Amino acid sequence: MVERRLTGMIAAAAVLIVLFIFWDVFRPAPRPVEPGSTAPLRIAEPPPTPPPQNPPPPEATTPTTTSQGTAVPAGPNGREPSYLELMARSETRRRIRSSGSTTYIAEMLEASGDSMLRRWDNRQTNPIRVWFAPTHAANYQPAFVDAIKQAFGQWTNAGVPVRFDFIADSSNAEVTVKWRIQFEIERTGQTDVTWDDDGRIQGAVITLATFDPKGRPMEPQDIQVVATHEVGHLLGLDHSKDSTDIMFPTAKVRDLSDRDVRTVLFLYQLTPGSLR
Repeated sequence: MVERRLTGMIAAAAVLIVLFIFWDVFRPAPRPVEPGSTAPLRIAEPPPTPPPQNPPPPEATTPTTTSQGTAVPAGPNGREPSYLELMARSETRRRIRSSGSTTYIAEMLEASGDSMLRRWDNRQTNPIRVWFAPTHAANYQPAFVDAIKQAFGQWTNAGVPVRFDFIADSSNAEVTVKWRIQFEIERTGQTDVTWDDDGRIQGAVITLATFDPKGRPMEPQDIQVVATHEVGHLLGLDHSKDSTDIMFPTAKVRDLSDRDVRTVLFLYQLTPGSLR
């Protein structure tokens, strides 16, 4: 009885051993983990790509310019002239060259050193106000005033586009005529003109002597000659190199020459200001 039980247990054990061997040989392969499962998943990642870099900015370049001629200086007010102003100045210089020796504008500019044309604005409807300062200078004569007015008249009769109004009140005078007995140097008249940055004359003072440099008393006809010369300065003219012109430094004539007239009329056709 005991032997039967032992034999049965051995047989059962042998069957179990055989079953384990078959299970180990024929068991299914493990299934891969499905995406979305909670099991960790190791992925080989490519090496990190460096962040994109902006291309380097182009190298700064200095603009290159070329120029011809001389540099244009700033005007008296510190402002550089515009292109249109430079073109106008160039045209004015051309006209002056074309005038040749028929006027002495070129001589004036050469002597002035500042290449500045100075003149009044056209004042035909708004006359320039002239005041005669009272004086007690020796040898002063009331006829001198009439002689000076005739000197002004010579220029206006020549066609200059300005008129003069002789006033009795100095408060709004633009031109003052005053007197002195004698100059310390070789002259009998002097004109001091003021103008703005654009060459437009704003005012003037004419000073006349009642005695010449040698101490001789001036006569009305002498005053008229000197005054005619000084009114030329008042209008914007400088000296001429020709002794037949009233604007010669030492007046040799008593009336305006043709060249005096052409010069002043030409000046008042030009735009005042610097020609540089």
